[in-house]
Amino acid sequence: MNHKYNYATVSEAINDLRHQGFTVDFNLEENCITCHPEKFKADEFEIVEIYRYEGNTDPADEATVYAIQSKSGLKGILLTGYGIYTDTISTAILDKLRIKK
Repeated sequence: MNHKYNYATVSEAINDLRHQGFTVDFNLEENCITCHPEKFKADEFEIVEIYRYEGNTDPADEATVYAIQSKSGLKGILLTGYGIYTDTISTAILDKLRIKK
C-alpha cells in the first residue's frame, strides 16, 4: 500500500487524490461498493492509499479516505466514518477490500 503523504484535512487528501486520477466517487451499500448505477463486489477492488482523520473535539468528525482501484482500472475515492459510528455493513465490506502491495 502506498502512503505517500500526510494531509492536514480530508478535503486536501481528496483534492490531491483526484489529481492522481482517483476521480470516481464510490459509496458503500449492503454487500457492495457502488458508483451509480454500477455495483461492484469488494473483492473487485484493491486499496491503494489510506488516510485517517480524527476530529479535534467531535468524535463524529472521524473519517477514513480510501483511494481504491478496481481490477479493470477504475480509480476512485471511498470516504467512510470510523470508530463507534461505523456501521456493521461498512465494516464487513471494508474487511473484504485487499491492500495493494
